[in-house]
Amino acid sequence: MTGSDDDYQFDEESGEWMPASELAAKRAALRQAQDELGAVVVRDSVGNVLADGDQVTLIKDLEVKGAGRTLKQGTLIKSIRLTGDAQEIDCKFEGIKGLVLRAEFVRKR
Repeated sequence: MTGSDDDYQFDEESGEWMPASELAAKRAALRQAQDELGAVVVRDSVGNVLADGDQVTLIKDLEVKGAGRTLKQGTLIKSIRLTGDAQEIDCKFEGIKGLVLRAEFVRKR
């Protein structure tokens, strides 16, 4: 191993391991670019940026109010839509109309 003491972290977007300092710089540049555009940035539970059409997985069991059922951890939600709120995503799921989830309870697939 070469003489670097830099910790490596996994970059979900590229699927590669990279030095933590490079990953932090990449994320900072992305945030700055999005701030300049004025777009609302929606991030999942681990910090991945979500976009319309992404697939997400639930990270915990969620009781759905008004539907009388519980969505289990690991449930795949396909084709999300962003609502303009940095913490909410609009979803479609079999048997539940108007499902809105908090971004902190999902992970990008």
